[in-house]
Amino acid sequence: LFYEGGFTVDSTCRVVSEYGITNMAGSPTAFRLLLAARDEVEGKIKGRLRAVSSAGEPLTPEVIRWFSSGLGCTIHDHYGQTELGMVLCNHHALSHTISIGTAGYAMPGHRVVVLDEQQRELEPGEPGMLALDRSRSPLLWFSGYVGTKTKAFVGDYYLSGDTVEMNADGSISFVGRSDDVITTSGYRVGPFDVESALVEHPAVIEAAVIGKPDPERTELVKAFVVLHASHRGDEALAEQLQQHVRQRLSAHAYPREIEFVSELPKTPSGKIQRFLLRDREKTVQQQTAAVAN
Repeated sequence: LFYEGGFTVDSTCRVVSEYGITNMAGSPTAFRLLLAARDEVEGKIKGRLRAVSSAGEPLTPEVIRWFSSGLGCTIHDHYGQTELGMVLCNHHALSHTISIGTAGYAMPGHRVVVLDEQQRELEPGEPGMLALDRSRSPLLWFSGYVGTKTKAFVGDYYLSGDTVEMNADGSISFVGRSDDVITTSGYRVGPFDVESALVEHPAVIEAAVIGKPDPERTELVKAFVVLHASHRGDEALAEQLQQHVRQRLSAHAYPREIEFVSELPKTPSGKIQRFLLRDREKTVQQQTAAVAN
């Protein structure tokens, strides 16, 4: 069943119930909104789903845990691009075990590696760029990519533009788009880790984290946070959220600034558009500097 209507919690529960849906695919944004209405959703569809798949952005740990405990099914995270197809997955039909909280493993027939800035292959646990070994992997040649000139092709590799880490078991953990990774006081901070920590707080529905230009730190970590209607965004809550993140991540990773917003900019498929938030911050800084001068 392909549902073309706009996403709402009510429509999702209705479609699952009326049509007997047992295998569902959607975006992380949709699943976060289901989590925000957990009591209603559990009352309507708990126990109905056998398999759930997600792609587009990484799933936060809170969503993964809730699908298991609240709805009684495992949610499977996957990774792909238009040029690649779905090259990493936790598909329930494959023989390997599911690696919860990761994008999964390379699809059969693909060789996926993690590279440093000199295109050298890295060992597990070292962050770098996700790449596909073109000499030993299909790359949608049937779609007209043969002979295509692109900066993404370097030597034998296709460079994804995404920063990841390979785990000891061969699964891949997503860190962030290379242009989303924040450099602050000499440290590299993945926005996903900070966002995941923020949404574990009961006041938060969703969050987006960016690097705000800063003359001392290069960038400082700034978070845009959407709250549940029952909470008010004030200085006290901002400080509480900062401490919440500091307790879970390194001291350099907590957001130095928090701005409460009613919604986050997203693509039609539900991906958070962090670059729009970065552009907005740069514009504000430029306007402030112009007024000061």
